[in-house]
Amino acid sequence: MSRLVAVSNRVSSIRSAPLAGGLAVALVDALRENQGLWFGWSGKTVAETSEIPTVTQEGEVTLATVDLSHDDHEAYYSGFANRGLWPLFHFRLDLTGYDRGHFEAYQRVNTRFARCLLPLLRDDDLIWVHDYHLFPLGSALRKLGAKQRLGFYLHIPFPPRELLTTLPQHETLVRALFDYDLVGFQIEDDVKRLAAYVEQDLGGKVGPGWMEAFGKRLRIEAFPVGIDTARYHEFAFSSHGQREWIRLREFLRGRDQIIGVDRLDYTKGLVRRMNAYELLLDSHANAHGRITYLQIAPISRGEVVAYQDFRRELEQHAAGINGKFGQVDWVPIRYVNEAIPRRRLAGLYRASRIGLVTPMRDGMNLVAKEYVAAQDEKDPGVLVLSRFAGAAQQMKQALLVNPYDTEEVAGALERGRTMGVEERRNRHQALMRGLLEEDVAHWRKRFLDALKQND
Repeated sequence: MSRLVAVSNRVSSIRSAPLAGGLAVALVDALRENQGLWFGWSGKTVAETSEIPTVTQEGEVTLATVDLSHDDHEAYYSGFANRGLWPLFHFRLDLTGYDRGHFEAYQRVNTRFARCLLPLLRDDDLIWVHDYHLFPLGSALRKLGAKQRLGFYLHIPFPPRELLTTLPQHETLVRALFDYDLVGFQIEDDVKRLAAYVEQDLGGKVGPGWMEAFGKRLRIEAFPVGIDTARYHEFAFSSHGQREWIRLREFLRGRDQIIGVDRLDYTKGLVRRMNAYELLLDSHANAHGRITYLQIAPISRGEVVAYQDFRRELEQHAAGINGKFGQVDWVPIRYVNEAIPRRRLAGLYRASRIGLVTPMRDGMNLVAKEYVAAQDEKDPGVLVLSRFAGAAQQMKQALLVNPYDTEEVAGALERGRTMGVEERRNRHQALMRGLLEEDVAHWRKRFLDALKQND
């Protein structure tokens, strides 16, 4: 059996992965099954970027990490990846910053990662590279002579060609994809966006499941990522989840709760979400004192100025709504920047009548799936979901909304608040069936099976 080599910007402890969520959960079981290798940045910044990786063993999995210099981290990670690619790929051209020095650092760090990884590889390894930080890694490995099967998976959206071509290095970035054997996107719309660029800007060819350009053929497909649905449902009814559920129900004293859980990020639509909640309270006086909104937003990329400004705006907005509607015994919005462990969070989801997931643009959004998985099937809550989240393609039984339309979101909140139990059960049953069928194991298997296939 081929060994799996996973490469991501950041490497997590295998022991803490099931509680951390995200990419770690998606990869850990596959790495254990294949006695795999996980390679990436250590999370440490030092005086000079590492030339030799630090290799440790955690059970069946080998971890290999590289420290980054302060300058490389600033330019590669905070600079090109998160001031350039992140806003551009989320369709926020107004927040996108282009700096050629940052792009040079991005290329340099990826080349250094490749040099550190190459001596650790075996001839029959399957290499799975993850996300926008590492577009050029496959090209760097090929230039060093790597012959192994190479797959790349983009966890965030892919932009339309009209936006992509504003990036000065757009062709270099896309050319790097053609050094992989397989590229996976979250949804079919992302595949179509790249196809339009390849045909119209590169003069390439596109067919079902493949693209040709630069004299190479690339296999490409949508692989929507899932969650460990059964395990997350168990979290909600575990001792941790049950304790959190009981504590919150006692605190709410019969009030219904709306919950939002998002990284503090301008792509998540948090200000517009608060506007919709404010409109709900303006329009429905009978909701006063009977509903509350809990927004959990752990601080993300706090060193980036756009995020600092956004945090201040959000805090002021929440305070304004509380000042306008709040009563002695009722606070309309509770806004916290605390990161909540997944087991506790499952209990909070279960205690909430509405899960509010309204990003302006998102690759998938696993919070939507976790909220549904945590519900009590006898008395489930209602998911209000942005149609611009990748999850909307799979979760048609949610209340799908346009996050730019404040009135539509407010109307969905009122509908969710007053929805009868029979309709809630029917919607939840259909959503859970989809989450169980297309869980994280299904996603992993589909991608790795496709990567193993030789054209």
